[in-house]
Amino acid sequence: MPEIQANGITLHYDEHGDPNDPVILLIMGFATQMTGWPIEFVQALAERGFRVIRYDNRDIGLSQKFDGVKSPGMVKLMILTRLGFRPKVPYSLGDMADDGAGLLDALGIEKAHIVGASMGGMIAQRFAERHPQKVQTLTSVFSTTGHSKLPKAKKEAMEALVKRPQSFDEDVLVEHGIKVSRTIGSPGYPAPEERLRERVRANVQRSFYPPGPVRQMGAIATDGDRRPMLKKLNVPTLVLHGDDDPLIPVEHGHDTAAHIPEAKLKTIPGWGHDLPLELVDELADAIAAHANGNAEPTAQAAE
Repeated sequence: MPEIQANGITLHYDEHGDPNDPVILLIMGFATQMTGWPIEFVQALAERGFRVIRYDNRDIGLSQKFDGVKSPGMVKLMILTRLGFRPKVPYSLGDMADDGAGLLDALGIEKAHIVGASMGGMIAQRFAERHPQKVQTLTSVFSTTGHSKLPKAKKEAMEALVKRPQSFDEDVLVEHGIKVSRTIGSPGYPAPEERLRERVRANVQRSFYPPGPVRQMGAIATDGDRRPMLKKLNVPTLVLHGDDDPLIPVEHGHDTAAHIPEAKLKTIPGWGHDLPLELVDELADAIAAHANGNAEPTAQAAE
């Protein structure tokens, strides 16, 4: 897998599709490696005529880790932010957006269709704010505006996400990962046991780095309400969200679409907080149609 220097750090990435096709940049969410984008989904986008690039965010997977950089623990972060304080954290979602922009620069790409899921959707929103000249379209997937009054995650979903495994033994980590996936996943599209176990084990073997998500959570917790910023965006936007998302309820998708000018919203019954294979074609079709419908015009040949 290639690695590249971007925004002053090392990022691991891969790409699929014709190098001459329009670029889709995929930004994954909290505590999730770039492999959280199923290869079947990546290939579906490539088959629809795109050069698809995915990468590990900082502090996760095979990208650069911020070893030794302290951040408030998750419980402390939640308490402080609920009390209205903004604790000091190692980096922001804006910094993480700059990573993606730096990756495009390092690859010599001027513009891309930006697609972000969950925390990746938050990063994509900041990307559109900070680097509008690089954004052809924006797609926000089961993400949020950060407004504090929106419905909270189901208790079991949040507990599964932040609970530490009982040990770092590989088998224990795999069982923990399966439980998390089952808890936040799609009730209408449950993943087959064998495939889920295989994917979770492969991700554990690829990388396991507990300090990273703590720092990523700091970036999320201190970003605040993005609605005033979203109202100022001038980018064609598609919002995709599951009606049955237990982690970021569908109201967050409605709120996102309501605060980005002329954004389009597509919700899907039975879809939770994952990317089930049964929805690959439907999601790829929606993203491709959005991107193609907002493609830059090509110059007409002189008559």
